[in-house]
Amino acid sequence: MSDRTRSFVQEQFHQYYTRCFEQVNVKSGFEKREFAALLMKDRIMIRHKSFQNKNELHTFLRSATPSDVYYSSAYYEQPNAPDMASKGWIGADLVFDIDADHIPTSCSKIHDTWTCIKCGFNGRGEQPQKCPSCGGEKFEEKTWPCEECLNSAKAETTKLLDILSKDFGFSEKNTHVFFSGHRGYHVHVEDETTKNLDSMARKEIADYVTGLGLDAGLHALGNSGSGTTNLRNIGWHGRIVHGISSIILNSEIKDLRKIGLKKNIAEIIVKNKDTMLRNLFASRPQGLPKGFGTETYRRMVERSKESQSAKVDTDVTTDVHRLIRLPGTLHGKTGFKKVQIPSESLAGFDPFNNAIAFKEGAARILVSDAPKFRLNNEQFGPFRNEKVELPTHAALLLICKKRAEIAT
Repeated sequence: MSDRTRSFVQEQFHQYYTRCFEQVNVKSGFEKREFAALLMKDRIMIRHKSFQNKNELHTFLRSATPSDVYYSSAYYEQPNAPDMASKGWIGADLVFDIDADHIPTSCSKIHDTWTCIKCGFNGRGEQPQKCPSCGGEKFEEKTWPCEECLNSAKAETTKLLDILSKDFGFSEKNTHVFFSGHRGYHVHVEDETTKNLDSMARKEIADYVTGLGLDAGLHALGNSGSGTTNLRNIGWHGRIVHGISSIILNSEIKDLRKIGLKKNIAEIIVKNKDTMLRNLFASRPQGLPKGFGTETYRRMVERSKESQSAKVDTDVTTDVHRLIRLPGTLHGKTGFKKVQIPSESLAGFDPFNNAIAFKEGAARILVSDAPKFRLNNEQFGPFRNEKVELPTHAALLLICKKRAEIAT
């Protein structure tokens, strides 16, 4: 990023923290949390900060104008102590991170690119572990927050909220949902029952949410194992039943073939949906079609687990010292803000409208490449090696995604 471009970004971020600081919010334990910030110049991370009130934080943000601001999910006796051992851990929120980077989507092959730093070899889609050309392991990656990516992340967040509410009993009052400002969502559970859980206990929760280690044999039908098969059952058994019901009701032959079912079994399922559901949920496996055996059921359970589980970054959930983006602050990779969303409003939340921090001004930029995108109900692009004047929010997105510079 050129000095001219960095100055433009820094000025916009400074104005936001000057005019819109009231949007920055910490639900609880303000003075017991560690704060951290990534500075724009030299990308230096400042850690082990603490503030007694929002005015002190405001002064820091206005003077430092960082690109990214974080706070700890943990509460400490001495949050500004220079090492973790001296901080005096009290407890931590239960935090979940749902990111499009961890969700397979077809769109990544269209808008995400990677370049090997060692030899310059490049490609599209998911970054490889090693460069196919030279074996290098360091890459420059360019991602993009598109509608498909964020809709996928929203769907996973919706599933997570359902699990947290119905299976764990967490109240809506203590469960806070946020758009991260980039390509996903954060869910913070601030509940006394989870505050003192250690990493292993949090891993158990993460494993449950993702369905890790779920045994198909424990969710067998009728006299094959579990006995009762009911859509209203609580926990994973009920979710598996719901998933299989959905597969039978909504799948065509090609869909069933994709999960590994033989063609004749797939044809039988599609032809006999009503009979299958009636026998399946009456716990009468003997009434199921010939050929619908253990292996067929196992594949359907695996597909149900995939559709019913929530894809979360388990490392975030298990980390009792995690730093996570501060609500109301800006994301350095987009210029969007981290926004809290009432859980009942998640379905209608539109990050490309509701997370925009800059509604005024314009900038003339030189765009190297950018896909077609929508912001604030306007369409932009695609662009390639051209100078354009765009509203500030659109120009900032392209600059922060390393696809543009301020034009000279």
